Order: sequence, then structure tokens, then C-alpha cells
Amino acid sequence: MGNFNLVTGSSAGEARAGELMTPHGVIETPVFMPVGSQASVKTLTPEEVEALGARIILCNTYHLFLRPGVEVVKKLGGVHRFMGWKGAILTDSGGYQVFSLSALSKVTDEGVSFRSHIDGSSHFITPEMAVALQEGLGSDIAMVLDEPSASDAPLPKVREAMERTHRWAERCLRSHTLSGQQLFAIVQGGFSRELRRQSAEYLTSLNFPGYALGGLSLGEPKELTWETARTTLEYLPRDKPRYLMGVGSPEDVVEAVSLGVDMMDCVLPTRVARNGALFTRKGRLNIDNAYFREADSPIEQGCDCYTCTHFSAGYVSHLFHAQELLAYRLATVHNLRFMARLMQDIRGSIIDGSFETFRKQFLSAYRTTNEGVRLEQKQKWVKARKPEID
Repeated sequence: MGNFNLVTGSSAGEARAGELMTPHGVIETPVFMPVGSQASVKTLTPEEVEALGARIILCNTYHLFLRPGVEVVKKLGGVHRFMGWKGAILTDSGGYQVFSLSALSKVTDEGVSFRSHIDGSSHFITPEMAVALQEGLGSDIAMVLDEPSASDAPLPKVREAMERTHRWAERCLRSHTLSGQQLFAIVQGGFSRELRRQSAEYLTSLNFPGYALGGLSLGEPKELTWETARTTLEYLPRDKPRYLMGVGSPEDVVEAVSLGVDMMDCVLPTRVARNGALFTRKGRLNIDNAYFREADSPIEQGCDCYTCTHFSAGYVSHLFHAQELLAYRLATVHNLRFMARLMQDIRGSIIDGSFETFRKQFLSAYRTTNEGVRLEQKQKWVKARKPEID
């Protein structure tokens, strides 16, 4: 028996239900992983995150390396004990953060040199160091160090980054020694179907326990995201988990599952919550809207989260207008519980064979963010090259 088992069910199309084995429990998939970059899901305690339905979260090696330092975390019992989280943890190697700080970094075959966005101090990380850092943290799932390509990078640059990612993956695999910790590879290749095929086939030949789809959701149109993801998934083994990095809007999660994705993460649900954007089955609502100031109903009827079962939308609106800290907690509670319930419904529909019906009904009712506005916002972030912290 491997680390990942597909659950018997009459799923429609490529959607899958599975079980991912980790030292800190069995993770039912498909799964959305809340992000706690700095060993904290912002505004919430670990017990609250667990109560919302999360069984695995993401922490970021780059941020923990800079502050408080991996040696500190290791001395204090590893990342689970350090942050008081009893569930599983996946650590990102930090390649994406280095990409986001490209003005402060330099990539060579040996590794990545960069300056801290916190204090400007200089650092250098090799693939072997990236693995050692994650072993020091003691996460359940670690990621290889990779080099993402900008969405507008020319093909020769994309190929160069992909080939370097392959060499780094081999070095990561050779240096990985922590028993029980799974090391996932990351497929690159930009938006080239041929390069994605080459990357997937090369990395699967190395027999990693899981594979991630990297270099997506970096400002490209969604149609291109799904076309590239579909191409990549064709060449990944069906008996191992597939992880689409950086995807977290409800409609995108549903679409990703329909393609055969098992794992996803994103700062979006918690970040937009702190800005007053709350998820419902009809789409995002802006609690700052004047309509909600006197609303006596919950944010969403039928939601079982603490926020919806205890407070009116009018009260939450008041908290945001008054800039009370409780506003950010209550909004985060709602959005993360929404995502957990969504994943439960998706998984149940896969197992009972009704996923395609569920998908059509959900997407027909969910009002998505305007694509033009979404792309403009994402491109502004990419140009600013600010590190994602959540």
C-alpha cells in the first residue's frame, strides 16, 4: 500500500476521491489547505482551524527560515509543536517566494541567492539546503526547490527554468533522508504543452510520492490555466496525489477537481476575508456594502460556522466599519468553514456519482469575480513583486 489510495466510487469524468496517509493523520481528498505561511493561520488559533474542518495546512519555509529561523523551530520541537497544530503540515520550499522577489534574488545552477524582504540581509539556498530546512521543520510533506517562470517569459527562458527545476529535483531527492516525510516534485514548463509533457514525464521517472503543478495562477487568463493544468495532468500517474499550487477561489477549486486535482492551497480565502469579502454559494459579497448595515440575517443562510450561527451580517458589517479586530476573525472563520464544507460536498458527490451535476449547479449559481478586474489586480501584484504572506 502506498501513501495515497483512491476511494472506490462512481465519480464522473476525472474527479477523484482519495485518502492521503501522513504521520499526522489520513487526509481525505480532494482537499483545500488553508495557508499559515509563518506558522499561523492569521487571526485564528490552531484549535479553531481544526474545528472548521481543516486537517492539513501549508507553512512556508522561506518565511520561517527568515523568522524565527528553522533552528529555533527545531529546538522548540518542530513546526507542529511550535505552533500547536495536531494535523498534517505541507511546507513550500520557498521557490515561489523567491520568484515573487525577483528584484532581490539571483538564480544559478548551484542555488538561489537573495536578500531578505524584511531586513535586506543576504542569503543563499541550494536544493539540498531547501530539503534540510524542511526536514528541520519536520513537516509531513515537503516540496522540492523549483524555479517558476513568469507568465510572460519567452520560451527559451521557460525551458531553462524547467531544466534547472529537473536538476534541482534530482538533488533534492538524493539529499532527502527524513523517514515519514513525503517529498513532492513540481512540474514546470510554462504554458507549452510540449515542455509540460517533458517535465511531467521526467519527474515521474524519478518516482516521487506526489506531484505538484507549478507556475500557474501567476496572472494568466483562467482559460490558459485550465488548458495547461489539463495537459499536465494527462502525464501524471493516477495512483499518486496531484497538487495544484496557488488555487483557492471556490469556482476554481470546483474546476480543478473536475480535471483530477487532489490538493490545493491559496491565501485567497483568508486574505479576502480580512478585507470584508465573504464567500457564499451565490458568490462573494462585500460586507462593506450599505445593504448589510441593517441586515438581520446571517452572512449565508444555512451556514453552520460560528459567525453565521451567532451574529447577523449587520453586526459583522459594523465591526468592519469600526475596524474592530473581531471583524477579521469572524470573516476568516466564515470563509474557511465555507471552503471546508465545499470540499466535503465535492467529495461526497464524487463518491455517490453526482459530481458533474453538483459542478454544473454550483457554477451556474456562483457569481464569479470579473475576469478583467481579476487579471488587472493579479498583474499589479506580479509587477510589484511582493511576497505572499498569510
